[in-house]
Amino acid sequence: MHYEDRVYGKVEITEPVILELINCPTFQRLKEIDQIGYFEPYFPGTAHSRFEHSMGVFLLLDKYKAPIEERIAGLIHDVSHSAFSHCIDYVLYIGSEKEHNHQDNVFDEFVRESQIPEILKKYNLDINYILDDNNFPLKEKDLPDLCADRIDYSFKTAVIFKELEQKDAQEILDNLTVKDNNWVFENLEFAKKYAELFLKLNAKYYASIQSAVMFRTVGDYLRYALQKNYIEQDDLYSTDKKVLSKIAKFHKLDSHLKILFDRMNNKIGFKNDPDKYDVQVYCKSRVVDPLYKTGNEMKRISEIDKDWKTVLDKEMTAKSYFIKFDR
Repeated sequence: MHYEDRVYGKVEITEPVILELINCPTFQRLKEIDQIGYFEPYFPGTAHSRFEHSMGVFLLLDKYKAPIEERIAGLIHDVSHSAFSHCIDYVLYIGSEKEHNHQDNVFDEFVRESQIPEILKKYNLDINYILDDNNFPLKEKDLPDLCADRIDYSFKTAVIFKELEQKDAQEILDNLTVKDNNWVFENLEFAKKYAELFLKLNAKYYASIQSAVMFRTVGDYLRYALQKNYIEQDDLYSTDKKVLSKIAKFHKLDSHLKILFDRMNNKIGFKNDPDKYDVQVYCKSRVVDPLYKTGNEMKRISEIDKDWKTVLDKEMTAKSYFIKFDR
């Protein structure tokens, strides 16, 4: 299989189990799930899918010679995402607005009910082992550590949103290595360059007011559609386009639904006003504290930069916005 990634370039994928997983319906569905949720109305030309990100996590792990089980875990790690990705945490109130964890909460059950277990069984791979993140320190770690998931989505965002050229992304990646199951930069300069890039992406995109409005408005639109029986909860696990198509026929019949639709499409103005607001919205905030090599040791940026420790303390807290819509 020939594949071209916007960060890692052209690659050839030949492993039968990987090809079969990529081609199964559960994974193919991710092509129609927006990575960020519904960001196109706010930043035109930036749409990209959970499929693209999941492929990127696999390619990164493959590049660094991770075991096949870890590469598989990286490939399938997002298959349980609903339509509109993390917007689901603002629809069902099952996940957390501050943590964006609904997808993680349903992941195990979702995978076990898919085609994935049978594919893995065919290749004598243990589904229980692959579903346990404790086995895969390169693929997944808690903030502010680096992991393949975090590394890929940050570079994807940087390149797609034109915060970084692909060649510059590759230069930073070339400084990244693996030591004792940790992602480690070869020197402090590149560790800082990446950490500052990630901080910028968080402020402008991941935890920005645009993200807060997107999450809240898509959440309101979908929740209202559920309450009015325009869609069923199972529809949320189809694709973005299918959900929108099913609801769209009610726009002319329901003026409030149309207002909610216009809000999520950025056609109605908004502002952040703590004194007079329609809704308070929380938005998950992210920041990293990379390891880097110094002699024979590994250190974190925060160990030698007190200012970065202050940044960590501030940015690890969920952002809060008070959204007032024009109507």
